[in-house]
Amino acid sequence: MEYLEFELPIKELEEQLSKCQIIGQESDVDVTQTCEQIEKKLIATKKEIYKNLTAWQRVQLSRHPNRPYTLDYIKALCGDSFLELHGDRNVKDDKAMIGGLGKIGDQSYMFIGQQKGYNTKSRQFRNFGMPNPEGYRKALRLMKSAEKFNIPVVTFIDTPGAYPGLEAEERGQGEAIARNILEMTRLKVPIICVIIGEGASGGALGIGVGDRVLMMENTWYSVISPESCSSILWRSWEYKEQAAEALKLTAPDMKKMKLIDDIIKEPLGGAHTNREEAFLAVKKAIEKSYKELKNLSPKDLTKTRMDKYASMGVYN
Repeated sequence: MEYLEFELPIKELEEQLSKCQIIGQESDVDVTQTCEQIEKKLIATKKEIYKNLTAWQRVQLSRHPNRPYTLDYIKALCGDSFLELHGDRNVKDDKAMIGGLGKIGDQSYMFIGQQKGYNTKSRQFRNFGMPNPEGYRKALRLMKSAEKFNIPVVTFIDTPGAYPGLEAEERGQGEAIARNILEMTRLKVPIICVIIGEGASGGALGIGVGDRVLMMENTWYSVISPESCSSILWRSWEYKEQAAEALKLTAPDMKKMKLIDDIIKEPLGGAHTNREEAFLAVKKAIEKSYKELKNLSPKDLTKTRMDKYASMGVYN
């Protein structure tokens, strides 16, 4: 288990509890009462820490190396029913963007999402979850297939941004993202977007236009990362915590500004501490959203979606 800086008091108590349990197992000393006291203190400390998280601490949690990624959610929700589809029929198959058909219960969905790696080798293979233009074009191809067969679309957003390299710009990164945004506004099937980690910049928006946009509790969604914002405004990364507060990028901030529809509650300590509970919460949120959308006609669906986005940022 890896711990973030603000989680060190939890680490200390967990180590104490572990030592206490070992003493109880290896000797005749009754340590039950001591273990119970440490457990109580551990629960209270966890509640205290996670109840008062700052914006920057939520950003750190969203990047936790043990946090589940897109494929983890898909495998947990669909089991063996997931069939991955590859390629944009133009350049190549982008490994940072994955997609395919899968079932939750008896309902088929087209799943699309950014995928990060678990170690150095897989992170390079997945390009650190930063798709190239062909990734967005693959996503659009799959959305169009879903529309053709009347299958709802579910997108999982977790990216530090679209790949900013020269070759990505040469192949039309900006156009690919803009095209996706346009096409998603008028797609004739329900779209449910779930932010499961980082939702940064146009890279997130390229698969983030939906009838329901849901954010997990310890995620962020913003036009720019706190570090980049800090380096632009202060010419240094040192002010990233101030930038995170100013950007209003957390789930409660986004809900308050009516830029997302709902927040999915995470287990105490983040999605990585109890994956099964996190997967179940996401499954319930997707099913609930689809139930609300499935009876709308394509015309009502697209009109409601367009009206929702047109009204954002409008004040009387």
